[in-house]
Amino acid sequence: MAWNEPGDNNNSQDPWGNGGNRRPNNNDGPPNLDEALRKMQEKINRFFGGSGGSSGGSTGGGFSGAIVGVVLLVIVGIYVVAGFYTVSAKEQAVVLRFGKFESIEGPGLHWRPLIIDEVKIVDVKSVRTYQVGSGELMLTQDESIVELPVTIQYRINNLQDYWLSISEPDITLQHSAESALRHALGSTNINDALSGGRQKMADEVSSRLQQYLEKYKTGLKVESVDIQEGKLPSGAAQEAFDEVIRAKEQFAQLQNEATQYENKVIPEARGQAKKIEAGAKGYQAQVVTAAQGEAVRFEKLLIEYERAPKVVRERLYIDAVQAVLANTPKVLMDVEQNNSLMYLPLDKMMQTSSKSLTITDSVNETKESSVSRSNTNRSRSEQAPSRQSRGDN
Repeated sequence: MAWNEPGDNNNSQDPWGNGGNRRPNNNDGPPNLDEALRKMQEKINRFFGGSGGSSGGSTGGGFSGAIVGVVLLVIVGIYVVAGFYTVSAKEQAVVLRFGKFESIEGPGLHWRPLIIDEVKIVDVKSVRTYQVGSGELMLTQDESIVELPVTIQYRINNLQDYWLSISEPDITLQHSAESALRHALGSTNINDALSGGRQKMADEVSSRLQQYLEKYKTGLKVESVDIQEGKLPSGAAQEAFDEVIRAKEQFAQLQNEATQYENKVIPEARGQAKKIEAGAKGYQAQVVTAAQGEAVRFEKLLIEYERAPKVVRERLYIDAVQAVLANTPKVLMDVEQNNSLMYLPLDKMMQTSSKSLTITDSVNETKESSVSRSNTNRSRSEQAPSRQSRGDN
């Protein structure tokens, strides 16, 4: 039998504990859902300033106002909660208000007004790595080709410059690192680049790269530069490299030959110049001394000429004639009988005597050669009959 079947005499098992009579307004009856909703609506209306009447129109308007208020409250709550953000220990946050730099926030919990502020969180403690020169050929100071890989470790030092001063700071670091490496390698020869000069190059690359980064305001700081073992080129590049080596060797050979010729010619020219200079100085001293001596002699001669003009004049004439005739091969002889001079051309006589001696020598040589030829023919004729007699026998 059902619990609410008629004629049960109130003995049915009513789940509400009211027997078969359902009384909504009885305190012992089940709760009225409409009444509960109405009371909740009245409380909400009173909270938002709405009317507490029980009419259907007033109840509908209060309920709509309550929904709007709840929605606004939820939106405000979401806005406030969404504005919180956390920065870890190795990070920093740059705050931009309407696109303009506002501040740098450190580690911790922070809040920002959404839409108004923009926050960029960046890791500033971790060390980043970039490798330069892998697969790229570079020139050294002595015009050799080498592949020199370099590993650069860096981190963010100034977040404001890193985020706002330049658009792509990491790419700027890559280009700056290649430029610094090529500059350092261009002032180093191939032996130092492949062996003991790598640490010096690393220090130079680190210093120059940091200068570039500060100049461009990248906000980056170089931590270390490690230059790895270099490699010589291969293939077509190796052929070009060998050609360069041969050209260098030829250039060095020609340079050495030129240096040797220079070391030979220049000292000789300097010695010849010193010799000529010494001769000129000696000639100068000789001429000056002779002129001074002649001047002194003339002064003394003048004194003697003033004392005895005729004697001095005759003596000067005799000296002049003696000086002139001493340099000529001609001989003049005084003949007392007819008061004439006999001329003897000694120079012609000497030339004639030399020619006669030459002719005599040639005649003697001719005679000797003819005698030797006759002796040879005589010996051959003597040998011929003896050979013939042997044949007859």
